[in-house]
Amino acid sequence: MKKLLSMLLVTAMIMSLAGCATQEAPSNETGETTTETTGEATAPAEVITLRVAHNQTSLDNPYQFGLNKFAEEIARLSGGTIVAEVFPGTLGTNENELAMKLTTDSVDMVVASPGFMAGTGVQEFDLLSLLYLFDSFDHWETTIDGEFGDTMKDLIIEKTNNDFKVVGYYSSGVRNYYGKKPITVPSDSAGLNIRLQGSPVQQEFWKSAGANPISVGWAELYQALNTGTADAAENDHTNMMLQGHHTTGNGKYTSLTYHDYTTRLLLMNGHAFDKFNEEQQGWILEAAEASVAEERAVTYKMLDESRDKILAEGGEINEVDLEAFKALALPIQDKYAEENNLQDLLELTRK
Repeated sequence: MKKLLSMLLVTAMIMSLAGCATQEAPSNETGETTTETTGEATAPAEVITLRVAHNQTSLDNPYQFGLNKFAEEIARLSGGTIVAEVFPGTLGTNENELAMKLTTDSVDMVVASPGFMAGTGVQEFDLLSLLYLFDSFDHWETTIDGEFGDTMKDLIIEKTNNDFKVVGYYSSGVRNYYGKKPITVPSDSAGLNIRLQGSPVQQEFWKSAGANPISVGWAELYQALNTGTADAAENDHTNMMLQGHHTTGNGKYTSLTYHDYTTRLLLMNGHAFDKFNEEQQGWILEAAEASVAEERAVTYKMLDESRDKILAEGGEINEVDLEAFKALALPIQDKYAEENNLQDLLELTRK
């Protein structure tokens, strides 16, 4: 009898242990294998993929470095539950069309210029087209990362009904004059046909200096400088160097006017952002902050390297009378701000 009771007890223990063992379950519809413990399935964590994009096709562009850093950080912070795919110009090279894809959920994050936001009805961003708004990268960073930048973020959410949300501010360098002759004061540019962007306030500035603004496509500018259609242009060291403009007869002389410390926006769709839980939102914003730091560092480094290359390849660079250029720009700033009721915002850039 004792022997029979012992055998029954051992059998019961074996059956109990078998019921607690981990068993492999059939593959699910994604081809992944789930596991079952005590009869309950534990599904693998869902992975969210963000499509992040910019309109530049070069993998050496600072935007690419910035977005690569975002991808690296979001994967680390989320433990791999959120990953990012970076698309360099492959989802579109037209900035406006690329940014509008945020509203159709075909892209999750893009780099765009303030001009795009102004075109969507947030006219306050036209303020960033004013020349000599900032006098150094430190001034630009203090302003764009401070009350001014926060105010602009709020305006975007309010005026676009949360269709767009700024999660960071990139730098696109600082723009200088370059042309067939050096300049040191504004009047030295009198009579020159200078290729400019379409901004009315920028054209007004150079007209006030006596230059003749002309419109030439970026892709055609090298030829225009080479043939004399354009006497001069303006851009940052890196962009003009990569296009070889300094090797043309009408692009040889770079004058350090430092007239435009440029801003780019790292944008998401606000409604899409709000769908993430609080922890996930924190990861996205922290990864965006790291992305901004990386993009700016690369931008500044490339400007120094590009300047050295311009000089090494026969270009010439000279200092200018910055106070004379600023004196021409300030009345244009005040007039624009008054006409558009932006005096308070302009004042935030002058602190």
